[in-house]
Amino acid sequence: MRPIALVGTTASGKSALALEVARHRGDVELVSVDSMQVYRGMDIGTAKPSPDEQAEVVHHLIDVVDPWEPFEVHTFQSAVAAVLADVHFRGRRALLVGGTGLYLRAVVDGFEIPGRFPKVAAELELTPDTAESTVVLHRRLADLDPRAAERMEPTNRRRVIRALEVCLGSGRPFSSFGPGLDAFPPAPVRMVGVRLPQPVVADRIERRYRRQMIDGFLDEVRTLRSGPPMSRTAAQALGYRELAAHLDAFERGDDHPNLEEALDEAIRRTRAFARRQRAWFRRDPRISWLDADLVPADVLGDLLEIADRHWADAPG
Repeated sequence: MRPIALVGTTASGKSALALEVARHRGDVELVSVDSMQVYRGMDIGTAKPSPDEQAEVVHHLIDVVDPWEPFEVHTFQSAVAAVLADVHFRGRRALLVGGTGLYLRAVVDGFEIPGRFPKVAAELELTPDTAESTVVLHRRLADLDPRAAERMEPTNRRRVIRALEVCLGSGRPFSSFGPGLDAFPPAPVRMVGVRLPQPVVADRIERRYRRQMIDGFLDEVRTLRSGPPMSRTAAQALGYRELAAHLDAFERGDDHPNLEEALDEAIRRTRAFARRQRAWFRRDPRISWLDADLVPADVLGDLLEIADRHWADAPG
């Protein structure tokens, strides 16, 4: 059975909806598309399904690595391919669910992910961070890979350096790895999005953080800080870094940020992240949107209808 992907911003209720689909259809297994839920011990702050929910419905790609271990997009891409093959072999149906847009695109479009070349990137980063210097780097990229240079603004330093890093490190044109994120070819995965009004999402984000604090989020962060240093990706997890900053300040005897300030900053950053997610997914014309006014469960019937129709029409 070809999979369905349920996407949306953080705190949009997509995980609860996916769980209801699995409960109603019985043979559905959930595949997490969340770059932070792969880490063991990061449970409360990443809003992982509860142990009871994971016992009730099969979940994949949760608690895969420790927070200090690297976990890149290509690692996730390979892991999902193995999971989907196994689910299909057992005659079950897969529902991907999550909000990590890049991870979803890697699965849906199967594009080849260029490797990382830290030494090359470090040398490129030594160039002055000015518009003029970035334009010079862009001209260098145009000499090595004209197609890639045409696809990006000459002043977009991050993208230009990344393309040059790949060209110089791999010996291949950056453009040879595929059309990139600006192309939306026909996909074998049916993508459905759940969308709530932005003020509703903002309120849900704050209420979720308040609930997580009651559930022991600060203790979870304290426990993680007592272990090995977190990987670059894990250390960026929203909520965790703000609470860690508070704990660092507390140990220094500093009053700022206090706990409430740290929590307010986490809420602010997470709301901004949700807006970026919304913009990311809005660019993809292949996503069919289900709009709910207040409660995500209001669109469950429509989601089940779409899922049933997709699985009936696409048995292979």
